[in-house]
Amino acid sequence: MNVIPESELIINNRGAIYHLDVRPDELASTIITVGDPGRVKEVSKHFDIVETERQHREFITHTGYIGGKRVSVVSTGIGPDNIDIVLNELDALVNIDFSSRTVKPQLTSLSILRIGTSGSLQADIPVDGFVAGTHGLGIDNLLSYYRLENNDEEKTLLQQFVAHTQLDAIFSQPYISSAGPSLLKHFVDGFHHGITVTCPGFYGPQGRVLRLGLSSPALVDRLTQFSYGQHRISNFEMETSAIYGLGRLLGHQCLSLNAIVANRVTKQFSKDGAKAVEGLIEKALGIIASLG
Repeated sequence: MNVIPESELIINNRGAIYHLDVRPDELASTIITVGDPGRVKEVSKHFDIVETERQHREFITHTGYIGGKRVSVVSTGIGPDNIDIVLNELDALVNIDFSSRTVKPQLTSLSILRIGTSGSLQADIPVDGFVAGTHGLGIDNLLSYYRLENNDEEKTLLQQFVAHTQLDAIFSQPYISSAGPSLLKHFVDGFHHGITVTCPGFYGPQGRVLRLGLSSPALVDRLTQFSYGQHRISNFEMETSAIYGLGRLLGHQCLSLNAIVANRVTKQFSKDGAKAVEGLIEKALGIIASLG
């Protein structure tokens, strides 16, 4: 029996996991992640009952019910590094016995849905529209630290992407992982589909220029122009590929939903991004509640 040391799995004095400050009994099996801590209450205000509210640093968790369905909403903060913390701790809460510090013999698969904001990379995906990412393609380096194996379609997409962009010669090796099919199939009507690219920053890594020059000034154009078969890059942001990659390795179903607040091709920005996000929250919660 492999016992996980205290230095690897940190449990606080109330029996909660360290960063999230959540106990196993305080987490639902359906989880919504949001980057902005302030967005947690914008989701949980739609709950019929909120039974748990926890906060530690940028990590806020509300657990409650929509009708008879128990749901948790968790803020992750920004970036793949924060996703590494959140995904591993969510998994630990359901798949590690905190008393014995051992992995449970029967594993639980969580449904994890990101509700966030994003920039469109296609002229026909307008501001205030919604995107459900079919794949998360990372140009950060998080999954380089884990053993991620790709299926044949993913391998081909990745090979074509690298050949088109030549990004691996400049940055770390890109990686890709698919959305959870059992979730994606419910988010079709009213959603654009495409590959969501995850960047390790907001300015240079997303091709923005303020005072610093860029090592890859054609990045946005290369991402917009990429296509292979029916696949194209629809949008980019800072969390999806990490969620998809870690979720897949840990056996969870994951889906990233984004409200488009900027179109990087047409150079437009939403006049009311908060309204677009509220619309996405309401639409997503309606679908989640219907899944039983």
